[in-house]
Amino acid sequence: MFEEQILDKNLHNRKAFSSGVKELDEYIQHFAAQQSKKGIAVVRVLIDISKPNTILGYYSLSAAQINVAKFDERTMQNLPHYPVPCFRMGRLATDLAWRNLGIGKLLIGCAVSQCLKAKKHVGAYALIVDAKSIQAQQFYQYYGFIACIDDPKTLYLPLGI
Repeated sequence: MFEEQILDKNLHNRKAFSSGVKELDEYIQHFAAQQSKKGIAVVRVLIDISKPNTILGYYSLSAAQINVAKFDERTMQNLPHYPVPCFRMGRLATDLAWRNLGIGKLLIGCAVSQCLKAKKHVGAYALIVDAKSIQAQQFYQYYGFIACIDDPKTLYLPLGI
């Protein structure tokens, strides 16, 4: 059974995590706990409760804003003409041992759920991601994210009206 938890540097084995992407591995191993402590991002991990130290995947969330001109024309019509508040998923990674088992989809669902909970207390229009590759861009688009006009690797998922 899987469970989402806030990263605990004393519980979760960050050193053993390997996604195959150096930037994502270095982040969880060296920077995630520091950024969480400083309030820069909240890092959440997915674990199997039978192995609570093993990180299957993780994502980070932080506050953000985006210029409305980056959205498609239909979206822009319904928004004010100044930057709108959003959430940013700065990182999302799955350990290689758990790749192709739906962990990425589950992590996106967890991130959206956290954003919707926060949205009850803090205004935010969308969840933004910056895809690091064409494959990542296609992954996010498959799950409904929309590419920004000026940079197709920056994508957003409206969080409802």
